[in-house]
Amino acid sequence: MRKTMFVAFLFLGLFTTGRMYAQSPQPTYPQTKGYLSFIIPWVTVQGSTVTPEFKTATTIGFPFGVNVLYSETFGFSFEITPSIVSSKPEGKYGTSKTSNVLFDPGPMFRFKHGFTIISRLAFETSGRYGVTPVFNKVVARTKAVNYFVALSAPMRVGNSAPPSIGASMQIGFIFN
Repeated sequence: MRKTMFVAFLFLGLFTTGRMYAQSPQPTYPQTKGYLSFIIPWVTVQGSTVTPEFKTATTIGFPFGVNVLYSETFGFSFEITPSIVSSKPEGKYGTSKTSNVLFDPGPMFRFKHGFTIISRLAFETSGRYGVTPVFNKVVARTKAVNYFVALSAPMRVGNSAPPSIGASMQIGFIFN
């Protein structure tokens, strides 16, 4: 009996990869995570003008960034978003161009179940600036990446234009 237990423990010790824990090990902080995504504005209200997406033009942004996680509940996000706008006036050829680049840093407040609130500052190359509250939810986790969906409400002023507020949806993945 002793010989069998000794051989079993020896086998387990020699052929088990990694460490065995009664509980998962606690993560160490700070951690750095990169991400890629795309964002589509649904609607923008500027002054008395309401502009729904896809009516006269389509805008898509490609946010990428780095999140520095300082704890399980707090981090800081650095995001850059180049945007492309495509439009087709009636009877003419369509146009597409890089319309804007947005630098969007802000603190992250992380909650259980993959929910995060990010309060971003916003600085656009178009001359507009403001804030962007973001409500983010991780919807799927894998070993390599976490997939997320985010809703945001960009609020902008500046560049001799009336203040604006919008609603956008972002979909992307965070590298683990």
